[in-house]
Amino acid sequence: MPRLRRSRTRNVLLVGVILAVAGAALVWFRSEPAAAQVSTRDAVIDVQDGPNRNQANQLDATMYVPEQTPAPAILLAHGFGGSKDSVQQEARELAERGFTVLAYSARGFGRSTGEIALNSPDYEVADAGQLIDWLARQPEVELDGQNDPKLGVTGASYGGALSLLLAGTDERVDAIAPMITYNDLEQALVPNAGTTAELPNTPAAGAFADNGVFKQSWAGVFFSQGLGGASVGSPRSEAPEADGTTDDESGSAGGSDTASPPGPAPGPSPPAATEQLGPCGRFLPEICAAYTELATTGEASEQTKQLLRSRSPAAVTENIDIPTLLVQGEQDTLFGLDQADATARQITEAGGTVRTVWYAGGHDGGAPGPSLRGKVADWFTARLVDERPAEGGFEYDVEGALRAQGSPSIRTVTAPEYPGLTGSDATSLQTVPLRGQEQAVVNPPGGNPASISSIPGLNSLVTSSSRIADQLAVDLPGQSAQFTSAELDNQLLVTGSAQVRLRVAAADQNSAADGAVLFAKLYDVGSNGTRVLPGSAVAPIRIDELPADGSPVDVTVTLPGIVRPVESGQRLQLSVTTTDQAYANSANPASYRISLADDQSIQVPTVRGETSSGQSPTGALIGIGVTLGIGALAAVLGVLRRRARGKDVAERTDLPLVIENLSKAYPGGLTAVDQLSFSVEPGQVLGLLGPNGAGKTTTLRMLMGLISPTEGTIRVFGHLAGPGAPVLSRIGSFVEGAGFLPHLSGQANLELFWAGTGRPTEQAHFAEALEIAGLGDAVHRKVRTYSQGMRQRLAIAQAMLGLPDLLVLDEPTNGLDPPQIHQMREVLRQYASTGRTVVVSSHLLAEVEQTCSHVVVMHRGRLIAEGPVNEVTAGGGAATFRVDDTAAASAVLSRLDGVQDVVTEADQVHAELGDTSRAEAVRELVGEGVAVHQAGPRRRLEDAFLQLVGEETEG
Repeated sequence: MPRLRRSRTRNVLLVGVILAVAGAALVWFRSEPAAAQVSTRDAVIDVQDGPNRNQANQLDATMYVPEQTPAPAILLAHGFGGSKDSVQQEARELAERGFTVLAYSARGFGRSTGEIALNSPDYEVADAGQLIDWLARQPEVELDGQNDPKLGVTGASYGGALSLLLAGTDERVDAIAPMITYNDLEQALVPNAGTTAELPNTPAAGAFADNGVFKQSWAGVFFSQGLGGASVGSPRSEAPEADGTTDDESGSAGGSDTASPPGPAPGPSPPAATEQLGPCGRFLPEICAAYTELATTGEASEQTKQLLRSRSPAAVTENIDIPTLLVQGEQDTLFGLDQADATARQITEAGGTVRTVWYAGGHDGGAPGPSLRGKVADWFTARLVDERPAEGGFEYDVEGALRAQGSPSIRTVTAPEYPGLTGSDATSLQTVPLRGQEQAVVNPPGGNPASISSIPGLNSLVTSSSRIADQLAVDLPGQSAQFTSAELDNQLLVTGSAQVRLRVAAADQNSAADGAVLFAKLYDVGSNGTRVLPGSAVAPIRIDELPADGSPVDVTVTLPGIVRPVESGQRLQLSVTTTDQAYANSANPASYRISLADDQSIQVPTVRGETSSGQSPTGALIGIGVTLGIGALAAVLGVLRRRARGKDVAERTDLPLVIENLSKAYPGGLTAVDQLSFSVEPGQVLGLLGPNGAGKTTTLRMLMGLISPTEGTIRVFGHLAGPGAPVLSRIGSFVEGAGFLPHLSGQANLELFWAGTGRPTEQAHFAEALEIAGLGDAVHRKVRTYSQGMRQRLAIAQAMLGLPDLLVLDEPTNGLDPPQIHQMREVLRQYASTGRTVVVSSHLLAEVEQTCSHVVVMHRGRLIAEGPVNEVTAGGGAATFRVDDTAAASAVLSRLDGVQDVVTEADQVHAELGDTSRAEAVRELVGEGVAVHQAGPRRRLEDAFLQLVGEETEG
């Protein structure tokens, strides 16, 4: 006993030291400041119209003014089809951060006058230059010089291109943050992914070859917006955002079960009834003519190509040498990752500093959410307020395969540089061999029926387990050639645009006449043969000429840029089709022979990095203190472990848990656990069931080594479990409050916890645990913002770190609402399906019955029943009969000897049969002319529990 007291004293002192360290760290904690006050001022700004400037147009604008002025200014542009109202949330957030923000409706949208010129330097860009003049005259704006405001420009999609074009033509712009936008409008709307030229060594380099294939679906959507009506330029603000949450319980990553098609908030005012709009709507005539040509012929003339190029940031990026934050979506069939890749290369070559961010959203996946918008604000603060030099870098989101309520889990990977920009850090390409012989494919007359890869507006919709678009991809037989890899030995994280060399030949002279239009896509094929088309993206290829003699032409194809973890055991499949519904297909019937070039492989880009925690400097200081405390605890537990280590037990090493004659008594005569014995088999979900005070939590605390038993043993995989036992490393637990630090993000809390275990980071399996727990991008938010349900899920994720062989959870559904409880059931079942074991303590009988395969019932510290749930509930003589005549059935059952408590309910009759068998009761019913549709036991786990507890009480 003296030795035990000294040990306890040391433990108490140790805990006191740790709490002191944590308490000192919490001195740094401060509440989030209240949102800054923002005032607004509407304005109608006159601008000279067009290159001749012989006419005035009016732009409808709102200025958002921060508390303290003068302040640096942000010019905020909206997406195509939107208006100043589409970006009011973004404007207010930037103003709260201390910027004077001018949001405006571009010409032809909202209440602004003028015609749409597609970001022409002579129109929209010139308009924006005049808005800078206007800002320079406002007293709320800080100046760098005469008529030169300290200025940042940002916007998404159409507005993102405007920020690039303005930066390339007006030297007064100091920093930009273009989002989900294009580099070359010709390549965005008429792309060609097949080339014979050498490719850049950046992760998402596109071929950008001439004479592409018209992207008719997206172009048609955009043209319709210029006719007046709802907007589609960037995902609507009230729809789920790709790095935010729609409520306290779900970290949304681009959708939910009820996600809407993409489109911004209702911004533009529809044309007035008196406004006469022709077939070109609000477009300039030359824009209308170019679209008409593309829509009717499927190809772009040189005049149309020049028009699109002149509206492209690529025309001016050689002039951009200012800090640039490039944000691009990984779910975007309109403006893919190759567009941002080209912009990053061009600005870097011009001397600008570029930081590139790929996020799990885009035109098909959701608007930039609060976290990402916060990064944009941070970028402008560093450049315009703190005037710190810009640093490059690269970060990308990895979307998990498992979904929680329609939202995937997300982890963010950071790298110090975007590979290939400096010429010395080229992208790593992994060679994956493909199998497949030469195959013949046919282009049907008119290009119809056509294969399906993506449908604008539907790509963002999700079910509870996947994106709708993943299930829509269809390659029609006879029109596609497939080349498939072997099963992968290890996970392959595709990070960008894969490359493949194709060999194409015409099957006859007629087929050679018009060259070939083909579409390449890369599938992720599961072990069961299920195919997923990541990003719903496809690479169109136009080969202008094919030899009439059937000789092949080799072409390098850059596949769409994606971020996709392809797991071990799965395969990559390259599919090459002759048609695609989203594009203008070749109308002439033709036949081709397609094979892989000599290397018979695909080159897959990978970018290594570290998972970011988003930890602030203050958080880092606190983290250091807590980590030291946890480290001290780990050191002391190591000493205790060596002293308490028992002999290894050779027998029953296959059993996750064996408890024998376990008891725990406290001074005063209280016995919390009394001679408890049971075992758990691998793969079971075992429910430890009992009322409050039954001894469940005490049992689990003894299992985890938090307290010592009075007598008895606990063996985990054959090894004695107790304080500091090495075998505890195979257990993940949530038994008592997790004690998360509220000022740190969820992920930072998990990383600190794992650091305290002293185990290698690569063994943590952070991504897998977060996928199973289903927190989504909310893991990057501070824990203080979490609801009780989210804290509970974070605790589950912590318990799952390292993917332990035995998972022990005490009341895991506390604080969860019914949908989340249902989700938790699936999480636990899925975890057990991997061969691991789960022990769940609960007083909720219905949850144990629906979640667990086996049950141990405790009452007053003692075991009163154990076994499979269906066996525990099957005892007794209660039965239910579904019949056609409940009155007649009730009369028949009431006449039988020993039958009691006959009750009718709808088309069912319930009865306690006593010694009468269910089969005998059915015979009697049928003999009396009662049709029995169904017969079964009535007893539920609740009935069994109440009976067992009642019997134990009486005994």
